[in-house]
Amino acid sequence: MSFPDNPLPPFEFEAPAASQEFLAPAPRDPVWSGWDVLLIALLTLTAIFVFLWLGIFAARHFFFPTLPPAEVAKMPELGILTQLGASCLAYLVVFAYMHLVVTRQPGAPDFLTAIRWNWPRNWGRFALLGAVLAIGLQAVAHLLPIPKNLPMDKLFQTAREAWLFSIFGTTFAPLFEELFFRAFLYPVLSRRLGMGMAVALTSIGFAAIHGAQLSFAWGPILVIFTVGLVLTTIRAVTKSVAAGLIVHSAYNGTIALAMFAATSGFRHLERLNP
Repeated sequence: MSFPDNPLPPFEFEAPAASQEFLAPAPRDPVWSGWDVLLIALLTLTAIFVFLWLGIFAARHFFFPTLPPAEVAKMPELGILTQLGASCLAYLVVFAYMHLVVTRQPGAPDFLTAIRWNWPRNWGRFALLGAVLAIGLQAVAHLLPIPKNLPMDKLFQTAREAWLFSIFGTTFAPLFEELFFRAFLYPVLSRRLGMGMAVALTSIGFAAIHGAQLSFAWGPILVIFTVGLVLTTIRAVTKSVAAGLIVHSAYNGTIALAMFAATSGFRHLERLNP
């Protein structure tokens, strides 16, 4: 028996796509852990505290050298400006750390993809939803036991403060809250506990951070919890953090516009607490 001069080429095995994926698994979803979320929360609190006191000491050094720092911190407009400035600087630091948490993972997607930013095409509908949610919940709030004097009311003592908090409340504040609660916290809880429990716990946490401003009164806390429930449900259903941000900003913006109209352009803030 003779064999051909050109034998068949050696057999080469090529793993199917599923096997290749098994051999080189994709990064987990999400690429961060619960410990990362905890560190983000601690970093936020620490950064706000540090920047707040740096602002107070700077104001004392340049403008009120004879006053103790505690007295400078009690000055109404200066205190508000310092709080907002400290929050903005702290948020910038935390934004940078969030980006680091995502991009440090080998093979991880880009930041916006990882957090499920996903800007919706029908963004106008989400803005309308935020406005309707604000009007509806404010109507319901009148039926609930809302304390007449809340710590939050002290943030609207002057027109300048009202303008600053209205702008902050429709830009930086909802952006940071959506990134922390809906982009980072929710997917970690969902991975461990399932969607339903994750939506509930995220909404409870969202209401809790507003508790001090609302004297932990159950009426206004229930309203904020409902807002958190809607925002987290939107994140879970649409897989879009940006959609929740649009609703959140529209909600806060609608309330700010209502206050603007009720006080004749923030010129009669006493009307907020008749």
